[in-house]
Amino acid sequence: MTGLEEWQNISGNPGRDVPLDDMMGKASSFALGLALAQPDHKVAVIDGDGSLLSNLGSLVTIANSAPPNLIHFVLQDNMYFSTGSAPIPGADKLSFKGLALSAGYSMSYEFDDFEEFITNLEDIFQQEGPIFVCLKIQRNGIPQSPHRTFEEAREQLKELFKIT
Repeated sequence: MTGLEEWQNISGNPGRDVPLDDMMGKASSFALGLALAQPDHKVAVIDGDGSLLSNLGSLVTIANSAPPNLIHFVLQDNMYFSTGSAPIPGADKLSFKGLALSAGYSMSYEFDDFEEFITNLEDIFQQEGPIFVCLKIQRNGIPQSPHRTFEEAREQLKELFKIT
Protein backbone atom coordinates (compact mmCIF):
# COMPACT_ATOMS: atom_id res chain seq x y z
CA MET A 1 0.00 0.00 0.00
CA THR A 2 1.33 3.39 -0.96
CA GLY A 3 1.45 5.09 2.44
CA LEU A 4 2.49 2.28 4.75
CA GLU A 5 6.23 2.89 4.93
CA GLU A 6 5.89 6.65 5.14
CA TRP A 7 3.28 6.48 7.91
CA GLN A 8 5.23 4.00 10.00
CA ASN A 9 8.20 6.38 9.93
CA ILE A 10 6.17 9.25 11.48
CA SER A 11 3.32 7.66 13.44
CA GLY A 12 2.99 8.89 16.99
CA ASN A 13 0.86 5.93 18.07
CA PRO A 14 2.14 2.77 16.38
CA GLY A 15 0.14 0.55 18.74
CA ARG A 16 -3.01 1.60 16.90
CA ASP A 17 -1.59 1.25 13.40
CA VAL A 18 -2.56 -1.81 11.39
CA PRO A 19 -0.33 -2.71 8.42
CA LEU A 20 -2.57 -3.83 5.57
CA ASP A 21 0.05 -4.02 2.84
CA ASP A 22 -0.85 -7.64 2.05
CA MET A 23 -4.51 -6.74 1.50
CA MET A 24 -4.42 -4.71 -1.73
CA GLY A 25 -7.81 -3.10 -2.16
CA LYS A 26 -9.15 -4.05 1.24
CA ALA A 27 -7.80 -1.31 3.54
CA SER A 28 -10.95 0.81 3.22
CA SER A 29 -13.20 -2.20 3.88
CA PHE A 30 -11.17 -3.11 6.98
CA ALA A 31 -11.41 0.51 8.16
CA LEU A 32 -15.17 0.51 7.62
CA GLY A 33 -15.54 -2.55 9.84
CA LEU A 34 -13.34 -0.98 12.51
CA ALA A 35 -15.24 2.33 12.35
CA LEU A 36 -18.59 0.56 12.73
CA ALA A 37 -17.31 -1.63 15.58
CA GLN A 38 -15.67 1.29 17.42
CA PRO A 39 -18.03 4.27 16.89
CA ASP A 40 -16.46 6.27 19.74
CA HIS A 41 -13.03 6.26 18.06
CA LYS A 42 -11.95 8.22 15.00
CA VAL A 43 -10.70 5.81 12.33
CA ALA A 44 -8.35 6.99 9.59
CA VAL A 45 -7.23 4.76 6.76
CA ILE A 46 -4.38 5.52 4.37
CA ASP A 47 -5.04 3.92 1.01
CA GLY A 48 -3.13 3.95 -2.25
CA ASP A 49 -4.71 4.96 -5.54
CA GLY A 50 -3.93 1.62 -7.16
CA SER A 51 -5.22 -0.21 -4.11
CA LEU A 52 -8.50 1.71 -4.14
CA LEU A 53 -8.93 1.11 -7.86
CA SER A 54 -8.80 -2.63 -7.21
CA ASN A 55 -11.87 -2.33 -4.93
CA LEU A 56 -13.90 0.69 -6.05
CA GLY A 57 -17.05 -0.92 -4.66
CA SER A 58 -15.81 -0.06 -1.19
CA LEU A 59 -16.65 3.61 -1.86
CA VAL A 60 -20.39 2.98 -2.20
CA THR A 61 -20.37 0.51 0.69
CA ILE A 62 -18.71 3.06 2.97
CA ALA A 63 -21.02 5.85 1.81
CA ASN A 64 -24.09 3.67 2.37
CA SER A 65 -22.94 2.70 5.87
CA ALA A 66 -22.09 6.37 6.57
CA PRO A 67 -19.76 5.94 9.56
CA PRO A 68 -19.39 9.43 11.05
CA ASN A 69 -15.98 8.54 12.51
CA LEU A 70 -14.22 7.43 9.30
CA ILE A 71 -11.68 9.44 7.31
CA HIS A 72 -10.43 7.78 4.13
CA PHE A 73 -7.09 9.13 2.85
CA VAL A 74 -5.83 8.18 -0.60
CA LEU A 75 -2.27 8.88 -1.68
CA GLN A 76 -2.39 9.37 -5.44
CA ASP A 77 0.90 8.76 -7.19
CA ASN A 78 -0.68 7.42 -10.40
CA MET A 79 0.95 4.01 -10.20
CA TYR A 80 0.33 0.51 -8.93
CA PHE A 81 3.15 0.59 -6.36
CA SER A 82 2.80 -2.99 -5.11
CA THR A 83 3.14 -4.43 -8.61
CA GLY A 84 6.38 -2.72 -9.52
CA SER A 85 5.13 0.85 -9.98
CA ALA A 86 3.28 0.23 -13.23
CA PRO A 87 1.46 3.41 -14.33
CA ILE A 88 -2.30 3.60 -13.83
CA PRO A 89 -3.92 3.94 -17.27
CA GLY A 90 -5.85 7.21 -17.64
CA ALA A 91 -4.74 8.49 -14.24
CA ASP A 92 -4.58 12.05 -15.57
CA LYS A 93 -8.35 11.92 -16.24
CA LEU A 94 -9.31 10.35 -12.92
CA SER A 95 -10.83 12.27 -10.00
CA PHE A 96 -10.86 10.30 -6.76
CA LYS A 97 -12.52 13.28 -5.09
CA GLY A 98 -15.30 13.08 -7.68
CA LEU A 99 -15.65 9.31 -7.28
CA ALA A 100 -16.07 9.66 -3.51
CA LEU A 101 -18.66 12.43 -3.86
CA SER A 102 -20.56 10.42 -6.48
CA ALA A 103 -20.52 7.40 -4.19
CA GLY A 104 -22.07 9.47 -1.39
CA TYR A 105 -19.26 10.47 0.99
CA SER A 106 -20.35 13.44 3.09
CA MET A 107 -17.24 15.46 2.16
CA SER A 108 -14.40 14.96 -0.29
CA TYR A 109 -11.13 16.86 -0.67
CA GLU A 110 -8.20 16.88 -3.05
CA PHE A 111 -4.82 18.42 -2.30
CA ASP A 112 -1.74 18.75 -4.47
CA ASP A 113 -0.05 21.18 -2.09
CA PHE A 114 1.23 19.66 1.16
CA GLU A 115 1.10 22.93 3.12
CA GLU A 116 -2.55 23.43 2.14
CA PHE A 117 -3.27 19.86 3.24
CA ILE A 118 -1.62 20.43 6.65
CA THR A 119 -3.50 23.71 7.08
CA ASN A 120 -6.85 21.94 6.54
CA LEU A 121 -6.11 18.68 8.36
CA GLU A 122 -7.39 19.68 11.81
CA ASP A 123 -10.68 20.93 10.35
CA ILE A 124 -11.07 17.71 8.36
CA PHE A 125 -10.72 15.64 11.53
CA GLN A 126 -13.47 17.71 13.21
CA GLN A 127 -16.05 16.96 10.48
CA GLU A 128 -18.56 14.15 10.49
CA GLY A 129 -17.77 11.40 8.04
CA PRO A 130 -17.36 9.56 6.02
CA ILE A 131 -14.74 11.99 4.76
CA PHE A 132 -12.53 11.36 1.73
CA VAL A 133 -9.16 13.06 1.25
CA CYS A 134 -7.03 12.59 -1.86
CA LEU A 135 -3.45 13.78 -1.52
CA LYS A 136 -1.55 13.91 -4.81
CA ILE A 137 2.06 12.93 -4.19
CA GLN A 138 5.33 12.38 -5.99
CA ARG A 139 7.06 9.17 -5.01
CA ASN A 140 10.60 9.62 -3.75
CA GLY A 141 13.05 6.94 -2.70
CA ILE A 142 11.97 6.80 0.95
CA PRO A 143 13.87 4.12 2.86
CA GLN A 144 11.80 1.25 4.12
CA SER A 145 11.65 0.54 7.82
CA PRO A 146 10.76 -2.70 9.62
CA HIS A 147 7.16 -2.92 10.71
CA ARG A 148 4.71 -5.18 12.47
CA THR A 149 2.84 -7.86 10.62
CA PHE A 150 -0.93 -7.79 10.28
CA GLU A 151 -1.17 -10.64 12.80
CA GLU A 152 0.86 -8.72 15.40
CA ALA A 153 -1.25 -5.60 14.89
CA ARG A 154 -4.48 -7.63 15.16
CA GLU A 155 -3.45 -9.07 18.52
CA GLN A 156 -2.43 -5.65 19.84
CA LEU A 157 -5.73 -4.10 18.73
CA LYS A 158 -7.69 -6.90 20.37
CA GLU A 159 -5.87 -6.15 23.60
CA LEU A 160 -6.28 -2.38 23.20
CA PHE A 161 -10.05 -2.58 22.60
CA LYS A 162 -10.51 -5.53 24.98
CA ILE A 163 -11.90 -7.81 22.28
CA THR A 164 -11.90 -11.57 22.88
